[in-house]
Amino acid sequence: MNLRAYRNEIRWTIVVVVLAVVGVVALWPRGSDQQADSAASGPPPVASRVVDPAQRAAAALQPCPAADGAPAQLAGATGSCLADGRPVDVGAAVAGAPTLINVWATWCGPCRTELPALQAYSTQPGAVRVLGVQVQSDPADGLDLLRGLGVHFPNVHDGESRVGAALKVPNFLPVSYLVTASGEVRRIDPPVAFESPDEVRAAVQRTSGDGR
Repeated sequence: MNLRAYRNEIRWTIVVVVLAVVGVVALWPRGSDQQADSAASGPPPVASRVVDPAQRAAAALQPCPAADGAPAQLAGATGSCLADGRPVDVGAAVAGAPTLINVWATWCGPCRTELPALQAYSTQPGAVRVLGVQVQSDPADGLDLLRGLGVHFPNVHDGESRVGAALKVPNFLPVSYLVTASGEVRRIDPPVAFESPDEVRAAVQRTSGDGR
């Protein structure tokens, strides 16, 4: 091989190596991109707002109930009652009568459809008690949403995720659970957003088997 051919071969080898390196750098995942993708797959960050007492009054939520005989699964599951801001033991709140627990968040689109359907169901004769549990979102925003939707059944804010952990809430919302008269906690499946009170009643009947 003459000198000129040898130099040409070296030049082309360098070009190929440089192109290969550029290609690897272009395809290499960037930390900021990974963080953006991760943030997009979950709820947005919760920006804390101070809840004004007038805001609670405007929402006109029913007080959180309490009774003896809490389900073992919900032992120690505490939150704050959105009606008055006081601590509430969710196990005690669902004791004493069959209760439908609905888990929701302000950023959840289907929740906005489901909450009014649950409100309508809760006022019907023979309906089981309904308790909302707000997760992964600010309580002040939750009160604004409930007021705007005309939802007044009792609601608990799960600021420390204790209720969600006790219920083993999946990574999607909304999701509902039925607490039976005997204290058994059953998830309502399939977990689809209710669009009418009739759908709520059918799901409760299917899950409890008592026709309510």
